[in-house]
Amino acid sequence: MPPATTRSKPEPRLSRPVQVAEAIKDWVVEQGLQAGDRLPGEAELIERFGMAKGTIREAMRILEAQGLIKTRTGPGGGSFVHEVSRQRAKALLGNYFYFKNLTIGDIYQLRLALEPELAASLAGNLSDDVLDQLAANIAQYSEPATTVDEERQQHVASLRFHAILAEQAQNPLLGFVIDFMVNLLSDLTVYRRLYSPPNLELWEQGRDHQERLVAALRDGDADLARDIMRDHMETAWALMRRQEVSMERRFISE
Repeated sequence: MPPATTRSKPEPRLSRPVQVAEAIKDWVVEQGLQAGDRLPGEAELIERFGMAKGTIREAMRILEAQGLIKTRTGPGGGSFVHEVSRQRAKALLGNYFYFKNLTIGDIYQLRLALEPELAASLAGNLSDDVLDQLAANIAQYSEPATTVDEERQQHVASLRFHAILAEQAQNPLLGFVIDFMVNLLSDLTVYRRLYSPPNLELWEQGRDHQERLVAALRDGDADLARDIMRDHMETAWALMRRQEVSMERRFISE
């Protein structure tokens, strides 16, 4: 008897419009087109890719939905290469995780791996303007919240501190991934009301870590910046997990 084999499911066949959309993207890269460059007209695309008008039009609609082209009407109109904004890219990627039921642990596991290294790489490399921006952000939660709504605002503001750091990353992929995780955590915190009840320890620990981190970044101490950020992530993970468990218990009791 021949040995048993495991067969993976074949990839679903792409529709013709999707195939053409991918071919157009490849062609744009091959031609070295940049954001703002005009794409060929419909007749030329039909001839170039050997597809019917309806298929070409659907392919262009797909690319426009992906944010990769922009269509303008009127004089000087047409289809143009469009650069996807950071905000749109995060929104599109966020759609993938919408039904994944992410946990605090899923996000913090990755934050713990990446953010300490980002902090180390930025030590001594931030302008006074950015350092002042970080300090001003911390000032938004200089005192503990007195209401649940204020607690929510402080949670979101404290996460914005990390988004500011992500924007300074020399590695654009690293910066984007961290910024995306911060965005996910902010949405998760608000959606699941993880800011309620107010957590004085979380506020105190978070503010203290961030103030010490800004000082290390200003002094150019990469090792200290890494250590502070690592401790910040580990502490926040434990405290936010406690908030998550508290929320789950409230949900069950209700």
